[in-house]
Amino acid sequence: MKVAIVGVSGAVGQEFLRVLDERNFPMDELVLFGSKRSAGTMYTFRGKQIEVKLLQHNDDFKGIDIAFTSAGAGTSKEFADTITKFGAVMIDNSSAFRMDNDVPLVVPEVNAADALERPHGIIANPNCTTIQMVVALEAIEKLSHIKKVHVSTYQAASGAGAAAMDELYEQYRQILANEPVTIEKFAYQLAFNLIPQVDVFTENGYTKEEMKMYNETRKIMHSDVKVSATCVRVPALRAHSESIWVETERPISVEEAREAFANGDGLILQDNPAEKDYPMPLFIAGKDPVYVGRIRKDLSNENGLTFWIVSDQIKKGAALNAVQIAEYLIKVKNA
Repeated sequence: MKVAIVGVSGAVGQEFLRVLDERNFPMDELVLFGSKRSAGTMYTFRGKQIEVKLLQHNDDFKGIDIAFTSAGAGTSKEFADTITKFGAVMIDNSSAFRMDNDVPLVVPEVNAADALERPHGIIANPNCTTIQMVVALEAIEKLSHIKKVHVSTYQAASGAGAAAMDELYEQYRQILANEPVTIEKFAYQLAFNLIPQVDVFTENGYTKEEMKMYNETRKIMHSDVKVSATCVRVPALRAHSESIWVETERPISVEEAREAFANGDGLILQDNPAEKDYPMPLFIAGKDPVYVGRIRKDLSNENGLTFWIVSDQIKKGAALNAVQIAEYLIKVKNA
């Protein structure tokens, strides 16, 4: 098994290294690729030093079985043919191919088998906010079909990359030191603030991030569900939170929902309001599952249910989900 990471120097690329190591992913060789800026950098993996190779249109992907790509949509589109030419499965973390009809969009807890039909050798990793939401929705969908979803997201700085996390740290330091505040990664200062915009606005008034949640959820779940999202950037460092309201075809009791979440694949139930016990990004950063709490009946709709989820979007929302797809492919191949 020969594995490649494209875009290893970014926040998600670095997370790939950690996740592959943590999960003892079966491989004989790891090859790292990057831009001109990161080519030549050395990274340690399982006690061995690996030099980052420059990503080029050549035969470097000959013999590669799985390529995890996280270098942006432009790079993914440009290099897809080069990466898959010799039979490598490209598991792409960008938005480049997510809504292509002949590219599966996969969250293993929900639609793992879709990964087996990949005409172009490409599997798309969904948007981070969509991934954690559909893992939770799947548990409810098994009880009763979900007709509508309203979701507000509380997205950490890390969703905009490692440099954005550094900027948030620096902004807090600057404010406390009475210095001018550096604003580069976001439209406004994020420290001591929140910004009700993630990605650019589209013609219908929703942002691209919000429309991703609408479109990707329907594709992953093979559903006619309608999703209305409001995506907000908050000054948390790492791990996204979401407040979710669902309308199902039949009423779901809180007890039913709790049991479904407790037994759901990839979920941890953390719902004990009396003890102030509920998921929070500060404590969930670095963890694998999607945590669910604050489960309650909606007061305005008999078929409505409301709950709160938190998940580390660099892990489950990106690198971990991609690695789980690869693990599924290996399991099916060896079955």
